Amino acid sequence: MTITGERFEVEAPRGGGISACPACIAAPSAERLAAMAAPADARIMLSLPEAHCAICISTVEQAVAAMPGVRSARLNLTLKRLSVEADPQITAADLIPVINGVGYEAHELDPGLLSTTETERQGRDLLMRLGVAFFSMMNVMLLSVAVWSGAEGATRDLFHWISGAIAIPTVIFSGQPFFKSAWRSLKAGRLGMDVPISLALILATSISLYETVRSGHHAYFDAAVMLAFFLLLGRYLDHRTRAIARSAAQELAALEVPRALVIEAGAEILKPISEVATGDLVLVRPGGRMPVDGVVVSGASEIDRSLLTGESLPVPAAEGTVVSAGEVNLTGPLTLRVTAAGKDSSLHRMADLVAVAEAAKTRYTSLAERAASWYSPLVHILSFSAFGFWMWKTGGDLRYAINISAAVLIITCPCALGLAVPAVVTAASGQLFRKGLLIKHGTALERLAEVDCVVFDKTGTLTLGTPEPANLSDHPDAAIEVALALASASSHPLARALAEGARARGLRPARVEDIREMPGHGIEGRWKGRRVRLGRAEWCGTEGVAETATYLATGEGAPRAFTFIDRLRPGAAEVVGALRQSGHQVVLLSGDTPAVVGALARRLGIEDWSAQVLPAEKAARVADLKDAGRKVLMVGDGLNDTAALAAAHVSISPATALDAARVASDIVLLGRDMAPIADALRISRQARRRIVENFGISAGYNVIAVPLALAGHATPLAAALAMSLSSITVSLNALRLK
Repeated sequence: MTITGERFEVEAPRGGGISACPACIAAPSAERLAAMAAPADARIMLSLPEAHCAICISTVEQAVAAMPGVRSARLNLTLKRLSVEADPQITAADLIPVINGVGYEAHELDPGLLSTTETERQGRDLLMRLGVAFFSMMNVMLLSVAVWSGAEGATRDLFHWISGAIAIPTVIFSGQPFFKSAWRSLKAGRLGMDVPISLALILATSISLYETVRSGHHAYFDAAVMLAFFLLLGRYLDHRTRAIARSAAQELAALEVPRALVIEAGAEILKPISEVATGDLVLVRPGGRMPVDGVVVSGASEIDRSLLTGESLPVPAAEGTVVSAGEVNLTGPLTLRVTAAGKDSSLHRMADLVAVAEAAKTRYTSLAERAASWYSPLVHILSFSAFGFWMWKTGGDLRYAINISAAVLIITCPCALGLAVPAVVTAASGQLFRKGLLIKHGTALERLAEVDCVVFDKTGTLTLGTPEPANLSDHPDAAIEVALALASASSHPLARALAEGARARGLRPARVEDIREMPGHGIEGRWKGRRVRLGRAEWCGTEGVAETATYLATGEGAPRAFTFIDRLRPGAAEVVGALRQSGHQVVLLSGDTPAVVGALARRLGIEDWSAQVLPAEKAARVADLKDAGRKVLMVGDGLNDTAALAAAHVSISPATALDAARVASDIVLLGRDMAPIADALRISRQARRRIVENFGISAGYNVIAVPLALAGHATPLAAALAMSLSSITVSLNALRLK
């Protein structure tokens, strides 16, 4: 359920120094003393999950920048984050209503916990080296064509020198990721896959330089640069699949409210959470997120628990109600007695659950990674064996032996092996993207093909999390018009849904006076001289029904119950039916009430369902299914699902999910329709077959090519061309998915 007006109270100072001459430092002026004493500007980071286009950028930035005290506002559309520089008195509570006012949901994040600078820097570095290698490869290949066409003597030597002038700096620059990795491997006393790659690059370049100096007929600068380009391309694709999946635990931690209003001696003091102790009194205003776990000691309100428990509707809060960090206070101020804060809070414990589950998932290794354990040593043994054999065979011809050794290193380069999985994932990802699914993790398709059990969340996943009236036609128009007048004065989700349904029938509100909202109960007013109420059953003087409902008491007969159902997400019934037909076990886990969850399960034909499931229990249920030998696909959208998403064999979340849920998942459902989930399972099985075929192609290539290189029938250039051909073949096989 989307609740507007969420507030966080985070204020991150932006440090800055003051430069001056030594004399000024020795004798600071009054102006300098005032500047040094002035508080630093506030740097506020907000998450805008609904921002998606250039118009969103201009709308949000202009609205925020127009606020007095705001110095700058920049919206990053990729991360969907708004960074605001403002005067120190400006807080997120001031900005969020402005952003809500222009139509966007906003949540504050702690900028200190969201650093992705290193990952972004690595990506830019790889992309820059890849671009240099591509540019050089194209130019060196043009020069090589001239040599292949029959250039002789001084012309050939000139082209070789020009090629060397381009290729040598390129190999030194673009090969840095491989050289550094190989050096680290050697220092650690092991042979990683980057060791033979680095040797191949160095040998191909060295032999080419030697041939150029000696006016030889063959130089292999094109082979060295081509090798660097293809290897960097594979490395960059791998980096992108990993970099997208930022830590969900980090995102969860960023949602923790770092400060709280503590009541001491009747005064409200804003304190960091680290200074809040068990037993303190904390005030939470309407629209604010609970900064701590605690018990309500005064006040009455309603609480949105959808982030933590999945409950689709707000629950009443009064004296004695237990609340948890991360829940949102909706309608009235609450004073809490702290029971847990900081690292002991429920929200922080949930982040720990996600971190543990994510660490477990990283132990999954692809077929290519498992093959690397024996591939690299074998390559070196073959290359050095070839060198020794041909040194003996030719009577000490060092040049010839090195050529063959380099050819073996190049022809056995793991480029095709490295592309076997990414090439298929890229092709399958493109196909699924057109169907509305975004693959985030490189091994997600491989794991999805193994799924035999699918676990669904309810609110926001199988349903849209928005109630709609189910029985308006059972009530007379006069009663609906009174209900419309009362509902229009409230922001409660049921009231809004009732008002929308009544207006859709063409009805207008009745003339109701003296309307006021009673937090935790409902709305009341006067109609035709009588008191009328719309709200909870007991407040309206009646017994509640089993379904989700709100009640209207007009003084004429018994109170009327307006019932609601949660709107199904498009394609939900179809995907559940397809999964059951294909033999998959389907499970529904929700934090909502048994009546609501049971009704939805019967509606969709799901036999295995559980209600009022807490986040830790969801993760435990997924773990139990895995222990029973099931390969679990988890589909969820809320903070309460993140631990289960991270713990599952593979996971999917809708694009409307919270940032933390999308981050924890392997696949994102971009549209509203859930039908593509069934397509994903089918395509994943096809992709697995293509991956196995690609490993077969790579193995077959080595069986044929390696003996030719060992026998001296392949020059380093021919080896580079053969290596490239194997990579192209693997890519073409992957494209068969389309």
